[in-house]
Amino acid sequence: MTKVLSTYLPEVAVQPVFELIKVNNVHLKIVNERVTRHGDYRRMPNGHHQITVNANLNRYRFLITLIHEIAHLVAFQKYGRTIKPHGKEWKFTFQQLMLPFLRPEIFPPQLLPLLALHFKNPKATSDTDATLALALKQYDPANDKNYIFEIPPNGLFRLHNGKVFKRGNKRVKRYECLEVATGRIYLFNPNAEVEFIH
Repeated sequence: MTKVLSTYLPEVAVQPVFELIKVNNVHLKIVNERVTRHGDYRRMPNGHHQITVNANLNRYRFLITLIHEIAHLVAFQKYGRTIKPHGKEWKFTFQQLMLPFLRPEIFPPQLLPLLALHFKNPKATSDTDATLALALKQYDPANDKNYIFEIPPNGLFRLHNGKVFKRGNKRVKRYECLEVATGRIYLFNPNAEVEFIH
């Protein structure tokens, strides 16, 4: 298992993550990319805990995602299944589990202040923290995608499912975008990755 983990995690994080997996009886599945999520936690009918994490994540995002999902498991076991999935109990658990990993031996120095800020009040996904998401993207393999905020106003872009949108104005945090085929308005996170057409 540690051999597999060392493919996906920063080297210094492998052993402590392996311990967390063992202690919490996690069945870890590393899966092909899912566009809608980086990871997932499920309690199986047989009582086992299954966590899936996308194989295409860079080492740092993989670590954050895996700890995020383990925090769900630990919070449910400690506080009961009636807590909100990303409520205060989960946030506290995520902070506690993540703290030992926020070290320069694990994360690059330029990421540490952003992570420290993010973990003061962690969000349901690190993607909603635009500054952190952008910083983490630097460690992804190069791709031809753009973030929504990089698309010019009225610029056209395509989603993974082939739908084409025109970028509109920014509301408080998200962008209004018009689906060209239907005329319907959708809201997009600034750092959703899309394919810029023109």
